[in-house]
Amino acid sequence: MLLGAQAGAVVLPVCDHYSGVEARMRKSLALQAEMAAEFGTCVFDVTLDCEDGAPVGGEAEHAALVAELALGAAPGMRVGARVHPVGHPAFDADIRTIAGRAGQRLSHLMLPKVESLTDVARAVRALDDAGALALPLHVLIESPLAVRNVFDIAAHARVQSLSFGLMDFVSAHAGAIPAEGMAAGGDVQAQRLDQFTHPLVVRAKLEIASAAHAFGKVPSHCVVTEFNDIEVVRAAARRASREFGYTRMWSIHPSQIRPILEAFAPDAQQIQIATKIIAAALHAQWAPISFDGTLHDRASYRHFWQVLERARATGRALPAEAQTWFAPGTP
Repeated sequence: MLLGAQAGAVVLPVCDHYSGVEARMRKSLALQAEMAAEFGTCVFDVTLDCEDGAPVGGEAEHAALVAELALGAAPGMRVGARVHPVGHPAFDADIRTIAGRAGQRLSHLMLPKVESLTDVARAVRALDDAGALALPLHVLIESPLAVRNVFDIAAHARVQSLSFGLMDFVSAHAGAIPAEGMAAGGDVQAQRLDQFTHPLVVRAKLEIASAAHAFGKVPSHCVVTEFNDIEVVRAAARRASREFGYTRMWSIHPSQIRPILEAFAPDAQQIQIATKIIAAALHAQWAPISFDGTLHDRASYRHFWQVLERARATGRALPAEAQTWFAPGTP
């Protein structure tokens, strides 16, 4: 790695796409492989959903299907699974079936309704008992109590990413947050606060992002339910990335994937500037430099290296010089 341990948090694809109905799960996996061929890398995760996807009474069969689909995914593709929460009767069976059968193939396991560090520890024990000792855990922060405990949750070594569960968070307030708090197209002038302006929702988003960055984890932004309005999706993804510090976002419809990729990817000018600054830093052996009249040192070098990492993760074209820095064996 170019900057060693100082390069920062783990890098994950910027889009995490959810599907739970069998036909949609299969289509999601096919689309993932198609877009990986197009971009030259796996540009979004597919998370196969048991929590909302499994029919009541059919949890065991659905978990078996998720394990089968994960095992059958194309090589090199990142496939995760969302199980039922730790308090649900199907939780242990989910873990045994999915992590026990496909744990070596999964990129992550998503745990919903996490309230405290105790829930994380419970899930980790279940994963370990199923033989999935190295499987990263992604967690959903979906309540006021979870927001209170989010720094403790983020500190757990097994936790790789924190996601904000917007709809459950709003519902947990017993009507104190209006339904508009789940939307992404509010009107401040008309005093209709949305998920980017309601103070309680904004506070939760910022706490989650801050906790994630404090411990080198990946903050993943919540859903946009207006999935037919691509401009709303694009604007929400841009705000999540530029204003709220998120480096990843959920997709709940295939039409949302490309707008999320576009919003989170650095543009060509950012990539060119980052390449020039890292090249100058290499030439100076990481000593401070002046670039276009601006001082840069190791702190800004880390930032611009992360720009290049994000460009690579989103399938953006890198200059030839920058490509060599990611070649196997490059120090």
